[in-house]
Formats: sequence, C-alpha cells, structure tokens
Amino acid sequence: MKPRSCDTFVVLPPLTAHGGVVFGKNSDRPNGEVQELVYQPAQEHSADSKLKCTYISVDQVERTHAVILSKPSWMWGAEMGANDCGVVVGNEAVWSRITDLEDLQEKLLGMDLVRLALERSENAEHAVDVITQLLETYGQGGPCSDTDPFFTYHNSFLIADPKEAWVLETADKEWAAERISDGYRNISNNLTIGTKIDKCSQNLQETAKKNGFWDGQGDFHFTRVYSKPIDLIEGKRQKCGRDLLANLSKDNSFSVSSMFTVLRDQESGICRPPDDSFPTTGSQVSVLSPFRSGKPHCHWFTATPNPQLSVFKPFIFTPKVRISKHTQSPIFQPDPVQVGFTLN
Repeated sequence: MKPRSCDTFVVLPPLTAHGGVVFGKNSDRPNGEVQELVYQPAQEHSADSKLKCTYISVDQVERTHAVILSKPSWMWGAEMGANDCGVVVGNEAVWSRITDLEDLQEKLLGMDLVRLALERSENAEHAVDVITQLLETYGQGGPCSDTDPFFTYHNSFLIADPKEAWVLETADKEWAAERISDGYRNISNNLTIGTKIDKCSQNLQETAKKNGFWDGQGDFHFTRVYSKPIDLIEGKRQKCGRDLLANLSKDNSFSVSSMFTVLRDQESGICRPPDDSFPTTGSQVSVLSPFRSGKPHCHWFTATPNPQLSVFKPFIFTPKVRISKHTQSPIFQPDPVQVGFTLN
C-alpha cells in the first residue's frame, strides 16, 4: 500500500500579504482511518522519565511546549501541528534506496518525530536538531497503518517558524536539511533536496559510497543519490503544487485564503476525495505573524475530511485555552485500535 498523495507547503516574505509565513498541509491517509485534533498543554516532567510513543519509549525532557496536533487517532504521533513558540511541522512519506525489511521493526514513526519536534523545539532549526538527534538515536520504522502491518516508509519534513523554513529529508538514519529563507517550497512523496545542503548526517556521503549509490565524483546531489526512481504521478503532483504557489504569490499577496485554495485543488491530486484509497482526512493552514511583531499566530484546522467541503476553524494559543471535545476520537479501555504488530 503506497499513498498517492500528501503535500506540505510554505510561502515566506516577500511573497505574503501580511509579511509573515503561511504554512499548509493536507494529510492523506488510508481510507477509513480517523484523524483527530487534540491540544496538549505545556508540562514539566521528572528527571530520567520515559515517554511512550507509538511503539517505543524515549527519554523525556524536563519541559514540553503546548501543542495543537492533527493526528491519526490510533497513534501517539501527529501528521502535522503547531506549538506555542510558533513552530509548525508536517511530514511526508518517502521511499529511499535503503528502504528494506528492517523498516518493519518498531522504532519511531515519522509522525512521532513530528510531535516530538513540536513538544521540544523553540524554532524551526531547533526542530531539525530534535528530529535528527532522535532519528540517529532510535531510528525510524514500524507499521504506519493500524490495518496493514507491512505499510512502512521513511520521512521528509517541512518545518517553519516566523523567520524561516527548513526541508528535512531522511533515508533510514541518514538525512539532509535545506534552509529556506524566502520564496516558497512544497514537498510531496519524493526527495527534493539537491546540492544545497545546509545540515546533514555525519556519514551521509560515506554511506552512499559504501552502498554503491555514489562514486564520490562531482557534486553530491542528495535526491539523485538516495531516491528511488521518482513516480511520475508524484512528480506531476508536486509540480502542480509548485505552479499553484507561483501563481498565487506572483503579486506578493499570498494569504490564508490562498493556501485554502491550494489545499482544495482536486484536479492536481492535492485534495483527495472521500472515495479515494488515500483520502484527505485533515488539513492545516498556519499564518505565522512577522518575527517580533507581537501579533499572535493563527492556526486553521478542518478537523474533518475533504477540505473542499470542510470549514477551516481558527486556533490561537492563549492562557487556559480549550478546544471542542468533539474533535477528539473517543477513548476506550483498552483502546481496540492500539494493536501492536509482531514480526515472527
């Protein structure tokens, strides 16, 4: 089972109407999966405590930030979300040349890494560091569906704050990150980073040479070295998304409604209808106010499938914030969807 969609976008000054950053993502998940919207307040944690993620436990930190998360109800991690520092993160499924059966082993899911980054990071670059340190320590892997134990993938991430954005792409424990300071960027289900690599894993090039992906000659191009042949449908969808961003930002007036338009585009495949095998089950648009403007950031979520028919509802981090209980999936004891997959 391989998704045909899932797209994340960001537009930065000077292309935005309000002079800040606009982030958006459609989460396209297996048909029938429930996506919920949950709020988690900032918390203090005891020293040496552990945190149970979807499959494994990791070392907890002393303090975690308040977060708003759009997440599949059966897992701990999230498809996308924001924290009270103005950091937003969305992830995409990717398949690298070092994808193998070890990906079925239960480790951290990409969605776990999204949530961990939001809970722990103060800005976008810090989120890159949080994700990559956890990736190198614990690895990524395990079923990414509660109905298909063989559905696994590696992950790419689009991370933004009021100052900048980062694209982080992974291949097992190897990774490359690119800083985006202006313009626009979108990611889909394929690697995109070329020769502009602002941060990377220590053994990125050595691993490529060891596996015969690169002979060490010429410039190191991350996508050409680590990606499998790019699916034409995915490449086309990513190009359509890029064209939409270019057209809607050409007069430097890209706005929250512009991102709604992008996420509602069904012809390109960015918006997937309910009868699709991987329909759009949740959408997020975040409007990050200019750095040091003192204005709050506003995060818009559908909390329902199909953004063409859904209303985007605003959320702002405030003291004693509350969200509707109707955006969260009912909790059962024991929860019947919390089923671990065991490989013999």
